[in-house]
Amino acid sequence: MRKSERADYILKRLTQLYPNPPVPLDHVNEFTLLVAVLLSAQCTDLKVNQVTPALFLLADSAEKMTKVAESKILEIIRPCGLSPQKSKAIAGLSKILVDKYDGEVPADIDALETLPGVGHKTASVVMAQAFGVPAFPVDTHIHRLAQRWGLTNGKNVKQTEADLKKLFPKSVWNKLHLQIIFYGREHCSARGCNGMVCEICRTCYPRRRTPKTTLKA
Repeated sequence: MRKSERADYILKRLTQLYPNPPVPLDHVNEFTLLVAVLLSAQCTDLKVNQVTPALFLLADSAEKMTKVAESKILEIIRPCGLSPQKSKAIAGLSKILVDKYDGEVPADIDALETLPGVGHKTASVVMAQAFGVPAFPVDTHIHRLAQRWGLTNGKNVKQTEADLKKLFPKSVWNKLHLQIIFYGREHCSARGCNGMVCEICRTCYPRRRTPKTTLKA
């Protein structure tokens, strides 16, 4: 099976399995999505969704968040891990949004990436899910699956993102990155599949006899 054939099959199968994948992070607006994605770094979405209701009850906008003490933010988000850095970033980006963007989250990926604690992946998620702008956020999980499925041989998420964008039409990027995430969680997890267990891995590489080693992201 050629790479293009694998890509066509994967897109078709994931669309069958997840026709309308929801955004896994609970949020009510662009600001709360930005904060939730920031908190999800090295933390599960489940844990983030357990933590954010208390935070967003205090502040669901940049303006309100600037009035919350950083120590209080830290106290609430501590279960997410890396809480000192994340609380500082949330406080810092809230002030910038108020001072520079009238409290609104900018629909501009370059502007987003200048905010404290916001890297390319976080900015891409916000652009895709908050503003509907085509983006293909790639985390370590998508990086792993893309390698298992022979869609990339990139050694980092940046190269994997570039390769996936070349393979799939822009119109499916926003939905597809969510579909891959959900499939990875349910069928092709880091420990649950080694490149020879799940349906997609077996279909793409029916003759694979040794586990697929993922190049580090």
